[in-house]
Amino acid sequence: MLNIIAQQKDKVIAIELASPKDFFDLMKPRVMSLVVFTSLVGYVCGYFSIYDKINPLLSIIGIFAIAIGAGSSGVLNQWYDRDIDKLMLRTKNRPIPKGKILPSDALGFGILGSILSITIIGLAINWLAGFFLAFTIIFYSVVYTVFLKRSTSQNIVIGGAAGAFPPLIGYICSTGNLSLEPFILFGIIFLWTPPHFWALAILKKDEYFFANIPMMPIVAGIKSTKKQIFLYALVLFFFSLLPFFLGFNGQIYLVFSLVLGLEFLRRSWKFLKSSNSMGHNLFVYSIIYLFVLFLVIPLDKMYFNL
Repeated sequence: MLNIIAQQKDKVIAIELASPKDFFDLMKPRVMSLVVFTSLVGYVCGYFSIYDKINPLLSIIGIFAIAIGAGSSGVLNQWYDRDIDKLMLRTKNRPIPKGKILPSDALGFGILGSILSITIIGLAINWLAGFFLAFTIIFYSVVYTVFLKRSTSQNIVIGGAAGAFPPLIGYICSTGNLSLEPFILFGIIFLWTPPHFWALAILKKDEYFFANIPMMPIVAGIKSTKKQIFLYALVLFFFSLLPFFLGFNGQIYLVFSLVLGLEFLRRSWKFLKSSNSMGHNLFVYSIIYLFVLFLVIPLDKMYFNL
């Protein structure tokens, strides 16, 4: 009886403390903003690729649906990971571990947002966009969160595909179909994710070990992980040149991709040969790298289409 009363008190406290900001934080706004940005880049690439385009207003609605879908998958991720989130310093202040939002409320919020986002983009754009958005949500919140994250050191490699789909969906939002170019954008993000996240995983190795998450630095060791970071950065460097050599972008993009890529390689090599503390610098630079590279893609197109 006392246990039931205590549970009811916890429920009341959670309801009283919950605010719109708590639910917004539950949607991982930083990740959501990256998703919106990369989907917009995909949208612009589609805009310059063909003459027959979808109504701009409907496209904006489609991008909004992508944001809601990304946020909802983040909610479902935090709902499932609430047991390990409270064990890690990086995640212990999230709304569910802090008791601001009840797990049942988070689950309902995530499912509702997912269904709403898929329905909106399907009706506003087409059901090809709806399919890719639904696949992305399921891949991140189920395949990665439930089956990969706690079972394999390749979790972030395979699961990184979820974060690489937004440019494809953004491309569909402007054209209604797909071509080779958005898949190249997919590949850039896919190859970027492991070195980006493993640099952080090395810094947070003890936290992941305590939470029993088989991240690469724990399973393969830090030295091996650093080598893989460099190899991924090397493959990414050459792959990022494809938009120029395939004619999707011009010389402005080529210059930036060379400079950014070489700096990524330099920092990855330095990290391989130096202390683990350099991982923070690499992690921060990787964010700058992706943002600037993807920003240059539409700016380059606009310059050559003036």
